[in-house]
Amino acid sequence: MSDTPGKQQNTAAFYGQAVASFAVAMAATAIGIYQLSADAWVRAFLAIAVLYLVTSAFTLSKVIRDRQEGTGAGPSYAPYEKH
Repeated sequence: MSDTPGKQQNTAAFYGQAVASFAVAMAATAIGIYQLSADAWVRAFLAIAVLYLVTSAFTLSKVIRDRQEGTGAGPSYAPYEKH
């Protein structure tokens, strides 16, 4: 583990891969719901459920990030740290 202070930055490739992965997953889900052989209200319900899942995942990740940044001491659990 590194003891260097400062904020760790992600590479451009990692950021691009994350954005591309999210876009592919959302597109595949949208196509799957659109092609589903079900009534329109069922497809609409599934689409709303997917949007709710995505927004709640973003909110959860923001809350976790804010909590970790707010402590100032780094992660609260470090299993390989020597005392």
